[in-house]
Amino acid sequence: MPTLLSRITADIDALDPRRFEGRVTGLSGFLVEATGPQEALALGARATIHGSQVTRGEIVGFRGDRALLAPYDSIEAIRPGARVTLEGSAPMVRPSRAWLGRVIDCFGQPVDGAGPLPQGLKPRLVRAAPPSAHDRARVGDRLDVGVRALNMFAALCRGQRMGVFAGSGVGKSVLMSMLARGAKADVIVIGLVGERGREVKEFIEDTLGEEGRARSVVVVATSDEAAARRRLAPHMACAVAEHFRDEGLDVLLLVDSVTRLAMAQREIGLSVGEPPTTKGYTPSVFAELPKLLERAGPGHEGESGSITALFTVLVDGDDHNEPIADAVRGILDGHIVMERSIAERGRYPAINVLKSISRLMPMCHTDEENALLARARASLSLYEEMEELIRIGAYKPGADADVDEAVRVRPALERLLSQGRHEQTSFDESFAMLAEALQ
Repeated sequence: MPTLLSRITADIDALDPRRFEGRVTGLSGFLVEATGPQEALALGARATIHGSQVTRGEIVGFRGDRALLAPYDSIEAIRPGARVTLEGSAPMVRPSRAWLGRVIDCFGQPVDGAGPLPQGLKPRLVRAAPPSAHDRARVGDRLDVGVRALNMFAALCRGQRMGVFAGSGVGKSVLMSMLARGAKADVIVIGLVGERGREVKEFIEDTLGEEGRARSVVVVATSDEAAARRRLAPHMACAVAEHFRDEGLDVLLLVDSVTRLAMAQREIGLSVGEPPTTKGYTPSVFAELPKLLERAGPGHEGESGSITALFTVLVDGDDHNEPIADAVRGILDGHIVMERSIAERGRYPAINVLKSISRLMPMCHTDEENALLARARASLSLYEEMEELIRIGAYKPGADADVDEAVRVRPALERLLSQGRHEQTSFDESFAMLAEALQ
């Protein structure tokens, strides 16, 4: 009890007894201009606009001595001279274990209709800074995710960060659901950023299912919500994941998608007046990406918790070298490439194992497992090089022993890489199946 009372006392002492107010002076696009005391105008501070309806916002820039507010809510009822309450603090959240199984918005408020959320004791910044590089532990042992293609060809270690690169409709959401159900992690935190409103309930009830939801916290910001909400949602997911990591738990963080975060940041940046660069993305987009992606990873040195993260990237026009994909690939510890051509021939998950790379391999596999993988990769690569000649009948069996071997094992490897959404396979089972396919 003394500990609880001391925390409550510290929170009360931290409250600012002053109340700052300002006025709306203009509206530029979807940004609201407001005046107020200079000491209350700080980048990232929150504000509330009072009128016929209450509109919350965040200070994202300045124009002279006026603050530019990116609204979280509708701006249709805002009028000139409306009163603005300036809170002068960045968003905070108090996660707890009672949040497991719940669906929340970018502010940590429940949106699943299951009643209020119990609040934890420790407040946490939603947009916290990543841990210091010198204070961080190293990544742990390999994490069994239950997906054969990943367990073998792009294995993840505890605390590793990977990107999933795919076009629309190739199966990213299904792969995320397979990971949520099959990964050997203590807690799953899922951030759905810019999702279609129709698909959110389907993902939670059907794709994720009761088994996955029971140990998950889902953060949702749909495509119709304001850009400020879509930008804040992945940071809320990171804050919740950090809470469980600091409790010593192994967390799997799934964010879908980084591209929609980049689009939200671009929308805000262009409104503030930033110059557009490649494909219209503003410089703040590329500054925002590492602030989010670097938050995942191992905990502090000497602590046992970790955040293993997968961030999906919706590649524009199936171009895996577009600006956001290129920037994310340079920050993360590997990438998983999903291709439409593989999905079109009916093999799911549509992972191209030859183009997918985990930067912590081969250290996470045994020598025997690495030898099997080398044989499998060589056969898959050789078949891909000769595929056109084989299909048109230009290659004659017996001309090359290695090509003959690649043709022989190809069907078995394709069956191995194909996996149903409710099917789970451990590391040992995966490599046993691989050894059988290569016999």
